[in-house]
Amino acid sequence: MSHELGKPGEFPYTRGIYPAMYRKRLWTMRQYAGFGSAEESNQRYRYLLSQGTTGLSVAFDLPTQMGMDSDHPLAGGEVGRTGVAISSLADMERLFAGIPLEKVSTSMTINSTAAILLAFYVLVARRQGADVRKLSGTIQNDILKEYIARGTYIYPPRASMRIITDLFAWAGRELPEWNPISISGYHIREAGSTAVQEVAFTFANAIAYIDAALAAGLGIDDFTPRLSFFFNAHSNFLEEIAKYRAARRLYAHLMRDRFGAKNPKSMMLRFHVQTAGSTLTAQQPDVNVIRTSIQALAAVLGGAQSLHTNSRDEALSLPTEESARLALRTQQIIAYESGVTNTADPAGGSEFIETLTDSIERGAREYLQRIDAMGGTLKAIETGFIQGEIQNAAFAYQQAVERGEAVVVGVNRFRMEDRKIPTFRLDPALERAQIERLRELRAGRDNKLVAKLLQRLEQAARAGENLMPLVLDAAAGYATLGEISDGLKAVFGEYREAA
Repeated sequence: MSHELGKPGEFPYTRGIYPAMYRKRLWTMRQYAGFGSAEESNQRYRYLLSQGTTGLSVAFDLPTQMGMDSDHPLAGGEVGRTGVAISSLADMERLFAGIPLEKVSTSMTINSTAAILLAFYVLVARRQGADVRKLSGTIQNDILKEYIARGTYIYPPRASMRIITDLFAWAGRELPEWNPISISGYHIREAGSTAVQEVAFTFANAIAYIDAALAAGLGIDDFTPRLSFFFNAHSNFLEEIAKYRAARRLYAHLMRDRFGAKNPKSMMLRFHVQTAGSTLTAQQPDVNVIRTSIQALAAVLGGAQSLHTNSRDEALSLPTEESARLALRTQQIIAYESGVTNTADPAGGSEFIETLTDSIERGAREYLQRIDAMGGTLKAIETGFIQGEIQNAAFAYQQAVERGEAVVVGVNRFRMEDRKIPTFRLDPALERAQIERLRELRAGRDNKLVAKLLQRLEQAARAGENLMPLVLDAAAGYATLGEISDGLKAVFGEYREAA
């Protein structure tokens, strides 16, 4: 065979980044959760930890993602709906009450306001008496995929890159065990991309972040060992296994050959996987358990470091406690009963898997060459090239579904009358209570101090200083997420997508 295989734990890491893989240590079992108020989400986190979750994964509501406090006029009806509402340090203190942050790994899915939420988290840890240098976890902080596929951006791309590189530099000094970014192919795939596009556009974004960090004066091996990635686990079982293997190999070569990295940890692709939300169906929701199981198994056979399994009812509502537990049990059965963890790379050496791995790597390289020829990722985003490629792939797939060429069980074949299942209902009183707490916070804090702290943050933004220490100061003074975000918006402006 001509395939570049090697051994697990050795360059180019096709077969895994560690020699023993799961025989020595299982992947982190995360369950993405967050809804309503901080207290409600805190109860769910404690429940998941009691059931064997080994890492927390925080979902934030849309206002929090968009830099709006819970009482913002545009936040009405969205508070706590797609995740937990966090408007201040006080909310973050309630979210993690009784959970020792030094002992748990936390992933936060937040992008435009990532610097602010990380500041809240660090301040909570300090107040718990934790050694913040031991904090472990990930902040998503991947703004480029928001312009490409998701839409929760605030500032223009170049200003957003400045905030991200400031966070890289600060975290490198202050949070050595923390991943300051999770470069996400997940949302690219959810928007309708192919497996090849997911790998290619994720790495195009990674190249842009690395270039920006190098331009800001960071050394290649100073920050790249802490870069992490986030991929989708879709339903084409063998293709997904090959995708992860191709991604590892391509990344290792990019880091060594393009960027001249010397530290082996800079060349190791560490990634979290979430099963594909876009494949879940409202029709026959119990069938989603099977979809998720197959996707999770692909992620494990592909060598993921961390995994979230979707719940069966997520096409209908936020997951119930029962369905979240079943999703976690899916991971535990793969880990402890399936036997696939007994060898480092069970799929390695399969002629079909290796040919598919080569094919995906080749296709992703071709995309990266096209993007380089355009002048790089920001240019490819600004001209709409990447968005257009994803839209074309999504349209082609939808046409195949409508023609019946792509079968979706329960949707275009094997239909039946749906059985109602219990779904999660959010109490509308939670929004009112959240807004009342926020008003009490503003009334009870030192508002003159807050105004000074926000003014100092704006000055730093204009002067090109690292923003993280000023964001921390403002957060510690109980400036709200919306106030900090608006202060930066006053300097950087607001991004509007071209019509």
